[in-house]
Amino acid sequence: MFQIAIIIFAVLLFIFGVVVFVDVLLAKKNNTKYHTKQVITAFLFILPAAIFAFFFIALPILYSLGYAFTDTGLFEPDGGKFIGFENFKAAFEEIKNGGTLAIAIKNTAIFVVLVVPLQITVALLLALFCNVKYKGRTIFKVCFFAPVVISLAVTSYLWLILLDPSSDGLMNTILMSFGLPQQEFLRNPDTTMIWIVIVSAWQGAGYQMLIFSSALSGIRKDLYEAARMDGCNAWKRFWKVTLPGLKPTLLYILITVFIGACRIMVQPMLMVGSYDPKAITISYFMYGQAYDFPYLVGYSSAIALLMTIFTGTITFLQRKLLGEKRK
Repeated sequence: MFQIAIIIFAVLLFIFGVVVFVDVLLAKKNNTKYHTKQVITAFLFILPAAIFAFFFIALPILYSLGYAFTDTGLFEPDGGKFIGFENFKAAFEEIKNGGTLAIAIKNTAIFVVLVVPLQITVALLLALFCNVKYKGRTIFKVCFFAPVVISLAVTSYLWLILLDPSSDGLMNTILMSFGLPQQEFLRNPDTTMIWIVIVSAWQGAGYQMLIFSSALSGIRKDLYEAARMDGCNAWKRFWKVTLPGLKPTLLYILITVFIGACRIMVQPMLMVGSYDPKAITISYFMYGQAYDFPYLVGYSSAIALLMTIFTGTITFLQRKLLGEKRK
């Protein structure tokens, strides 16, 4: 495995050198003012990032792509043999028979459908709230953004304590103080995914809030003045001025939140755990197949490839349907 990685890296390094060389030759051929030393220096500055991206991003993707067509196991990464599309057939067979993978797809779909609009809406509302000029709005921005800098593991355990099903849990203590019955939030199959959606939206909305805030500050003020002169109230100004001005930003946030939602794993793993069917997701299922029994790295890689193709297709359609039309 290490030898293959070195060979691939050497090939890419050679291609990188050829690109630099051709770039210099073309510039000289076209009599372009070209500072060779400065350009080579720039490429050398890029090289460390390229090396890092190769070993920690590109190489794992290449290996995963190769493993998808083998029966490789966790403890025998070099001992797997080529089996063609058998892993993909097994995945579709499990989906057809309503196995764990089918449940994981259903849970992931529910999570995506719920969290994407909720997180984007909350982020936009927070951005609009912080965009109004008043004293102390910086404090609110910091408070709204604070959950983003907290790791998902810490956030999950924090909410696990808050949602403790016993009478000592904070949420149950509040409910019982109002005479309401004690709830088993994460143990109830009907509410488990809803609470995971709430936690995820709460944790991630602050990041999108900052992006929306930056986009709001870029909308021309004279457009709002013109809308006021035309008699538009606040609601109409939002629909006629704010939303059109946020369209490129909204598309970017929609794509990034969608991709992140499809990859959810940490929250159900830590808040529910034990490979529980009521909260298992596709990423959690892939993790379990590769690192828990039965250590099927090839099968897990095949599912990862299918998920990548699906996510990429939906992202492409989002850009085509919602992106700016080129004239």
